[in-house]
Amino acid sequence: FNLQLWNNYFHLAVAFITQDSLQLENFSHAKYNKIQNKYGDMRRLIGFAIRDMWYKLGQNKICFIPGMVGPILEMTLIPEVELRKATIPIFFDMMLCEYQRTGEFKKFENEIILKLDHEVEGGRGDEHYMQLFESILTECAYQYPGISNLVESFVSLVKGLLEKLLDYRTVMNDESKDNRMSCTVNLL
Repeated sequence: FNLQLWNNYFHLAVAFITQDSLQLENFSHAKYNKIQNKYGDMRRLIGFAIRDMWYKLGQNKICFIPGMVGPILEMTLIPEVELRKATIPIFFDMMLCEYQRTGEFKKFENEIILKLDHEVEGGRGDEHYMQLFESILTECAYQYPGISNLVESFVSLVKGLLEKLLDYRTVMNDESKDNRMSCTVNLL
């Protein structure tokens, strides 16, 4: 097992699908359709490949926690529904791997909270992502009753943080200083 090779693969693949020139939702409707018809959405294909390769790592997955949490988060925040549905379950797998090794998933939890703040501040994330994140991880947790309570608490924590971060991002463009201050206090 060559850790550096796998690490390079994942980082390169995530860098590819998150590059600005592939963010189709930023294009005009006509350009979006033209690219979709000619090439399809390459982000989806690469995202599915990342997912498939993640599950092939076996017991070596633990080597990528927490290091790959940020890149995987960045990928799941791409506003493409099928990509999100396919890749958000990687988070549960990361939690499960760390839990099986240590009895908790604090490294994963701390890393995702730190990275989520950075990504939402950068303009990524939306209400739909929050709902998908909650429903997918909650559904995954039902299959593992031993950690379902921990996962539900984690999901609740992240959902609350994401709500506050999205509110904060929205009011930063607001003229009212009171709204901005109130939102900042809630986030803190």
